[in-house]
Amino acid sequence: MRRLAKPALSIIATCALALACTACSADGDDAPGQDPVTVWIMGDSGANFARLVEPFTSQTGVEVEVVAIPWDGIDERLTTAVASDAGPDLVQIGLSKLRMFADAGALLPLDDEIVGHPGLAPANFADGVAGAATAVDGQIVSVPWISDTRVLFYRSDILSQNGIADPPTTWSELRDQAQTLAGRGSGQYGYYIPQWDSALPVLMTWSNGGDIVDPQGQVDFDTPAFARTVETYAGLYADGSVPTNSDFDQTQGFISGIAPLLISGPYLAKSINDAAPELAGQWSVATVPQGSGSATSVFAGSNMGVWHSTDQKQAALDLLEFLSRPATQLEWYSINGELPTAKAALSDSALTGDPLVRVYSAQLEDARVLPMVPNWDGGVGQDLLTALNSIVLQGADPDRTLADLYARTGSVSAR
Repeated sequence: MRRLAKPALSIIATCALALACTACSADGDDAPGQDPVTVWIMGDSGANFARLVEPFTSQTGVEVEVVAIPWDGIDERLTTAVASDAGPDLVQIGLSKLRMFADAGALLPLDDEIVGHPGLAPANFADGVAGAATAVDGQIVSVPWISDTRVLFYRSDILSQNGIADPPTTWSELRDQAQTLAGRGSGQYGYYIPQWDSALPVLMTWSNGGDIVDPQGQVDFDTPAFARTVETYAGLYADGSVPTNSDFDQTQGFISGIAPLLISGPYLAKSINDAAPELAGQWSVATVPQGSGSATSVFAGSNMGVWHSTDQKQAALDLLEFLSRPATQLEWYSINGELPTAKAALSDSALTGDPLVRVYSAQLEDARVLPMVPNWDGGVGQDLLTALNSIVLQGADPDRTLADLYARTGSVSAR
């Protein structure tokens, strides 16, 4: 999931003027007088989403009200909406928030609804996506929307200029290359660590052959694999290879060459191409480095769910089915740079012919969902970041800080 903070906006996607003056479609004959379907979209993608659903409005006559919610504002909005029972009709859910939404009772169970909306059936979506990340306690409460994973972005031109032939394939190589690249001069770095990204140390732990959940299903950071992760993570800061300012812009840092190595999602590729088309051929992507294990990444996509008490259930389900169509998902990739989840979309030649997508697809073969704890971002994930940032930015004692992390998170169940 992308972490973006932009002001909320509300956009109404309506039929084109000509259609409004005549008729949207035969299906739209039942729509006059119907309230809009309200959709909560995370981050700054509201305007693009409004554009995406224009054909749905044209086909059905149902207007769609798109409300963009900053990623860091969703907890408060969810709490308020549950308390007042005044949520949207359809909501985008980052996977780290899925259990929180489900535990709050905010989501409509979809098992029975899929019968009348076969486009929502799990079999339509990529293997591993639907099964691992749509259900809570055995009940389907969401449908896959964005198939996001993390890969290594690298500036091949800058690496070559500094005697580096290939991107790093191990964390040890990455640390060495980052130190070399940071040696280019003042204000230059080799790698970028987002101080808000709790998924990075988890995928590093997986790539070191470990896990952060023990066999009993409890969160457990007190492992050799996590210790190796902390060593690398802290070492990058100790080497002076990463920026320490919390507001560092990864897109501009990559484009300018200040940070020519970083791990991010496919959406970054579109941002780079849009902002700096002149860099074509001077950068690429690779699967994430491996440690003592495999090159495992995180599956950080998002789903769509129907609000439990919506009075627009039929229209919300129809819109959800529209969003699940391969053609719709391919269009979303085109305008927003986020990967589809529908099998037919992922195998379409429009994607498979793209060398970047081939890397994304290869990485998806070795990607895992973050533990399904009740509130990852506000609980375990935040505790993890607080501990690591205290060590690398404030000089906190590592042993004491990690012992406190183990104590604070060790009783959390990853159901």
